[in-house]
Amino acid sequence: MLAMETATIYCQFWWFSSIYPVRFSQLMAKVTAPALPDHINALREYETEGFYCELHGASKSDQSKFPELWRRLLEYDSQDLRARASEATDELLDLGITFTVYSEGDAIDRILPFDIIPRVLSAEEWRHIESGVKQRVAALNLFLRDIYHDGNILKDNVVPEDLVVGNANYRPEMRGYEPPGGTYVHIAGVDLIRDDNGQFLVLEDNARTPSGVSYVVENRHLIQRTFPDLLEGFAVRSVSQYGQRLHQKLCEVAPGSVSDPQVVLLSPGVFNSAYFEHIFLAREMGVPLVEGRDLVVDQERTFMKTVNGMKRVDVIYRRIDDDALDPECFHPESLLGVPGLMRSVMAGHVTLANAVGTGVADDKAIYAYMPRIIKYYLDEDAILPNVETHICREPDALAYTLDNLDKLVVKPVGESGGYGITIGPKASAEELADCAAKLNADPANFISQPMINLSVCPTLTETGVAACHVDLRPFAVTGKETWVLPGGLTRVALKPGSIIVNSSQGGGTKDTWVLDDGGHENGAMKESGQ
Repeated sequence: MLAMETATIYCQFWWFSSIYPVRFSQLMAKVTAPALPDHINALREYETEGFYCELHGASKSDQSKFPELWRRLLEYDSQDLRARASEATDELLDLGITFTVYSEGDAIDRILPFDIIPRVLSAEEWRHIESGVKQRVAALNLFLRDIYHDGNILKDNVVPEDLVVGNANYRPEMRGYEPPGGTYVHIAGVDLIRDDNGQFLVLEDNARTPSGVSYVVENRHLIQRTFPDLLEGFAVRSVSQYGQRLHQKLCEVAPGSVSDPQVVLLSPGVFNSAYFEHIFLAREMGVPLVEGRDLVVDQERTFMKTVNGMKRVDVIYRRIDDDALDPECFHPESLLGVPGLMRSVMAGHVTLANAVGTGVADDKAIYAYMPRIIKYYLDEDAILPNVETHICREPDALAYTLDNLDKLVVKPVGESGGYGITIGPKASAEELADCAAKLNADPANFISQPMINLSVCPTLTETGVAACHVDLRPFAVTGKETWVLPGGLTRVALKPGSIIVNSSQGGGTKDTWVLDDGGHENGAMKESGQ
């Protein structure tokens, strides 16, 4: 298949319903608007249930942090909210905005449930988050450069050497490689939660191929189309420039001799769970969407097949895991990658974003050392602190975890998407026993953390407007400098009482508003209702 220009790809944006009519009809059968009771002013009955609320603040506060927004929300009755939610669902289905859940051998396409009540951040709150994310990304890049070169942080015993070089995501092939600008992590997603005191804490770093930014932009578009009267009049920071900024940052890390870089987005293909996002980002950047078979390496230079012949490629935003990237270097049976690609990278002829080997930096065990990593490289305290973390490979931490299993959250270090987690306070005796057995069998594969009371936000559910737990994933893109998309992906746990916000575990999303007070960099835009 020849690489296609983005405009051509998007002429086929209706592909989902036409190519997969059976699966699309299954979607239609599964998705319904929330069935609210038909009474007036559903939000008047909203209770924070003792948690910190994103719209009200401290759990005992009766005043909204954003009184004008709250006053406006109270003007909508249940029937109106239900109609807006239904319209948003129809939009998601029409556009084919989906992800794939893999379960028991089946692949099920679903829309990502969208809640129409936004999560709002003040300008001051956002400045704190933005500075903390930039600090964290800077430290991650310095850490990666160090462990693939001199390894000073390992020699100084700040981070255990075996935890790094023994990590499955550590790539010896990257030793000595100097990426353009010293940037390994070009696209980062930092998962944040807020505790009972309103303090933001880092729950997880995502430095490989973080996903979800397409929903940030599309969620804003949904609000503009289905709830413009709610947005109207508020100075909300724009999210529409993400594709432009991403392309700019990727061009900044092109090989030094290139004046007009050719960027492509490398996707595993249509059956990948995040394929919608791959198409979306290629369109937003205005670059070709390619698969491995569209690229070839000749004399250590990477080319793209086009209808007009071979075209040089300078930067590859890859959404393929390390193991599948190059069958010459990694998994020899991979059909998704490009033979010889790593030779082209190491020769300095093409830049990969994110770089190979970044997975070691977002390992959950390395996460526990991030405050020390920040202090080591930047001589600063972490602006966004970690959740207290016990590394079960350490005997004292393992003993503490086993003794307090019913009070802790236990996570496997290599998993994502909410899989493999044991939530002690909510687990059965059988589940706790199974977790203890796994801990004793392979303690190095686990960390434990106290159960944090995640903040909540008013959310439309089948029984009314309820306080549902949320987290936040800001997205940062780095070239010569780091830029953070205002807001990020707010994920919400839609199951009653659940704290698991992952889409694969039944979570949904909200639009995230960052209010503008004029204190940001020049040229930033504001959104309005359409």
